[in-house]
Amino acid sequence: MDYYSVLLPLALILLFSKILTKFCERLKLPAVVGMLVTGLLIGVFNLILPNMVISETAAQGLGFFAKIGVVLIMFNTGLETDLKQIKSVGVPSVFITLAGVVIPMGLGFVVVTLLNGGFANLSQNFAENLFYGVILTATSVSVTVATLKEINKLTSKIGNTIVAAAILDDIIGIIVLSFIISLGGNAGGVATESPVAVIIKTILFFVAAILFGIVVRFIFNKIEKKFFHHRMIPILSLAVCFFFAYAGEKFFGVADITGAYIAGIILSKNPEHDYIERRSDIISYMIFTPVFFANIGISCNLGTIDPSFVLLGVCFIAAGMLGKLFGCGLAARACGYGLRDSFRVGIGMMARAEVALVCAQKGVDTGIISSNIMPFIVILIIITSLMTPICLRLSYKKELSCELK
Repeated sequence: MDYYSVLLPLALILLFSKILTKFCERLKLPAVVGMLVTGLLIGVFNLILPNMVISETAAQGLGFFAKIGVVLIMFNTGLETDLKQIKSVGVPSVFITLAGVVIPMGLGFVVVTLLNGGFANLSQNFAENLFYGVILTATSVSVTVATLKEINKLTSKIGNTIVAAAILDDIIGIIVLSFIISLGGNAGGVATESPVAVIIKTILFFVAAILFGIVVRFIFNKIEKKFFHHRMIPILSLAVCFFFAYAGEKFFGVADITGAYIAGIILSKNPEHDYIERRSDIISYMIFTPVFFANIGISCNLGTIDPSFVLLGVCFIAAGMLGKLFGCGLAARACGYGLRDSFRVGIGMMARAEVALVCAQKGVDTGIISSNIMPFIVILIIITSLMTPICLRLSYKKELSCELK
């Protein structure tokens, strides 16, 4: 087999990802968009000249790199999780998070159920339909944070609320994701285990993760005192990440990305977590992360959208946007925020990026959902990435003009 054939698409992905992410930075868009567009462009080229860039062997190689990439993305997400941020906001962040999880998930579930056989076939498609809803629970506040930082509102009450709610949002979303994957198994949404067994195994995983995490933190504290800022620390951190990912999937039926995410959270409390995060980020973004996002773009070329899936896809995008806007916005209003601030919370929580893609790809890989949904998730990310900063800036326009005066 021509294993060297993977080198050409790797070179193109790394080259164009770097160029397009720099271009996206100028437009105040997340780097994820540039990586996705890289994949879309390579996918279009591959359609015009089949097997010229991506042979069957190359596609398998890219898939392998992408699977490592998704584990590293979730590990880095866990490392960036600041649990203290949640305490600083308190009850409102919890309430906004619950609304930001339940309402988008419920809207997504209802939309897909209505357009995927109706409620008459709900028992057959339950896990599949619910998984579509779970994808919509993810929030990416990278765009929101960048926008609020530019207008000096990141440390405001609204900024703290959005960041804290987004952290909780990802934690709850990942737990629900693992449960649905365990329930659906590899049978396209047909339960392979009873819900009770899945719940017990999920609880056992988190108990084991906490206990093992205590041991890990103790060992790391000892190592760091002797080898401060030594490259051994990020290397061992990656070993912990991969072990948690493997053990979660192998022994507890919990998604490998959940294991990686929990490993990141455990090490986020480490005194050297900034050093670990920087080093693992370099490894991830040098090759694995660009390949993961580009691979999604390649596999979901917008020119190959299934016409029969368009209505479901469009309604799915609408459910994703409205679910966060009204769910989080109304929850903020119920917590005593003003109308304008409630709107800002809803808009700030609307953006999607890497976690939504990771969740969706995991569903496709396990056979629970159709790969036809991937182009619409890419569209959802691009739309919300553009709308969020524009709407946030407009909502602060009056206040900013007064500050300038």
